[in-house]
Amino acid sequence: MPEISRFFGIVIKMFFDDHNPPHFHAEYGGDLALIDIRTLAVFSGRLPPRVTGLVIEWATLHQRELLADWDRARAQEELQKIAPLE
Repeated sequence: MPEISRFFGIVIKMFFDDHNPPHFHAEYGGDLALIDIRTLAVFSGRLPPRVTGLVIEWATLHQRELLADWDRARAQEELQKIAPLE
């Protein structure tokens, strides 16, 4: 699963040809959550509340890029890295 961003110990990944809804995987320590790109809601798993806030803040800033990477992943194309939250 390609890593598309990393910040504050949080790793953001996306699978090729993954199931709907359009989403990304956020990992922190031993925790994992799947976040819907369109609604920015966690629909599976969990992260600590502060980490969830950082991930949602980042995703809000990069929602268009995430959707573009989702389309690339579905087409089995190379994903683009997305700038980390600073």
